[in-house]
Amino acid sequence: MISKIAKVALGLVFIGSAVFGQSLADAKKAIDAEQYQKAKGMLKNLTVTQPTNDENLFYLGWVYLIQDYPDSAKASFTKGVAANAKSALNYVGLGAVALSTKDDAGATSNFNQALTVAGKKDSAPYLYIGKAYLLDAKDGKFPPAKANAAIDALNKGKAVNPKDAEIQVVLGNAYRSQLNSNSAYDAYQAALALDPKSPAANVATGVLWRYADNFEDSEKQFQAAIAIDPNYGPAYRGLAETDLTEAQSNIKVASAKVKEGVENYKKYLSLTDESLESLLRYADFLINAGDYATLQEVTTKLSKSAAVNPRVYRYLGYAAYENKDYAAGMTAMDSWFAKADASRILPRDYFYLGRLQIASGKDTVKGVENLKKSAALDSTKAEDVYTELANMYKTKRNWAEAAKAYEDLISKVHGKALLNEHFYLGFSDYFAFRGQSSAAKKDPSIKPDSTLLIKADSALSYVQQKATTQLYYYPMYRAYINDYKDADFKNFKGVSKPFYDQLITLLGTKTPLTAGEKSALAEAYAYMGNYAQYHDKDDAKALENFTKARDTDPNNSSAKYYFDSKSAPTPPATPAKPAAPKKK
Repeated sequence: MISKIAKVALGLVFIGSAVFGQSLADAKKAIDAEQYQKAKGMLKNLTVTQPTNDENLFYLGWVYLIQDYPDSAKASFTKGVAANAKSALNYVGLGAVALSTKDDAGATSNFNQALTVAGKKDSAPYLYIGKAYLLDAKDGKFPPAKANAAIDALNKGKAVNPKDAEIQVVLGNAYRSQLNSNSAYDAYQAALALDPKSPAANVATGVLWRYADNFEDSEKQFQAAIAIDPNYGPAYRGLAETDLTEAQSNIKVASAKVKEGVENYKKYLSLTDESLESLLRYADFLINAGDYATLQEVTTKLSKSAAVNPRVYRYLGYAAYENKDYAAGMTAMDSWFAKADASRILPRDYFYLGRLQIASGKDTVKGVENLKKSAALDSTKAEDVYTELANMYKTKRNWAEAAKAYEDLISKVHGKALLNEHFYLGFSDYFAFRGQSSAAKKDPSIKPDSTLLIKADSALSYVQQKATTQLYYYPMYRAYINDYKDADFKNFKGVSKPFYDQLITLLGTKTPLTAGEKSALAEAYAYMGNYAQYHDKDDAKALENFTKARDTDPNNSSAKYYFDSKSAPTPPATPAKPAAPKKK
């Protein structure tokens, strides 16, 4: 299915749409239905047959802008102004292009010019100024300042023409983007009161219900839109995206809903002329669905088109990384960064570029920098970024850098207990100290950093305080950490004893034990044997505990040493220091 769709889309790219309408009204209806190739074909014909009609040029430019071709859009809007110096909509179009390149001053100047030349009863410029601000989406989100600017323009348009249902729909979208659900709902209801047969208003209301996880009412609204117009593609896209959201929130229906979502998206594609742009939107859907195999298949084919939108390379880079095709991913992301305007680069682009640079071994240092850059640009990415860095350093056994990554993660992610992260922070600091201690045995000039032990113990203490279930390796590693503070058996203080006591309490009566639990419990008993022998001078208690250690794990080195020493024919005049417990 995907292969067929991609082939059709590529054919359309080369030969253009074969369906041409006869009127501007038909073209506008096609735009509303997201049939952009069809609308573009109609409008191109109209600009030939009616070359001085500035409205035709505006709507052609608007389609280009929706499809992410700002240069072509600007050329069309400029022709529109040349055809009619008082073309308010084309000035709005030029302002929208300026917004897309972060030229706020240019946008404001063109919007003001549009309102200056517009008639006092013309609400269309206000409508498209509002739409222009809402085109500036990053990862589906609108910056509050842009949403507020849209709301201001749309309210002014509503005052000029209170009966414009489309203004109410777009106003609702602006409110919805800021999660102002009550105001969004009121706007959509006002639109439906003005035009009960508006499929767009029904679809917008369905999306609002989806935001509230009210999937039943969401589906009803999309079906209402389909009842009005069975060929209204956005309703099927709404159903598909709602299916996916429900699948992600309810594992019981996940499989069925993903399949249903794919079918609804197929229907959407078939109704929106299966254009390159429709497939780009499908790429967004595939990313959210986690279907990277299909995504790479589609985007690889689309990337071979001479008229390819550079955004295809972004999706291809993402998919290739997830499919472990790192060479193809690097090539795609290099193309995206080379071809895309800087204003169009997303934090997630730096995230995938960094991952690819690290995974391919091309430039690990630069890869780390790009991962951190993505977190700096979008704080919601911090958890993913620093978890990934920590895992990378753990794999390389670079414990010092792993600890730093966990420190960054904990400091940047708020509102979560992050028990697993605190555990691995302590774990990494502990192993960083162990590495330094081992190196110091070979090179006395190396001085292990004892603050690492303090930090490690502090992190694990936090875990034990916050955890509702105590796992055996919490006290186990705290015991190992504190063993380093009490290594002199001639002056044995028992600093680690409270933690070995906890370990015995957790595992002493548990059956069956895993291999790791047996090893840890045996070490705890062996420690108690050493404590009895060197601290309490209680040989009977020492024998009891070393026996438990041997019975639990016959390979325990401390127990072996103890019993080998007991069976030696001639005991040494001065007892040798027992073997230290084996650290995991």
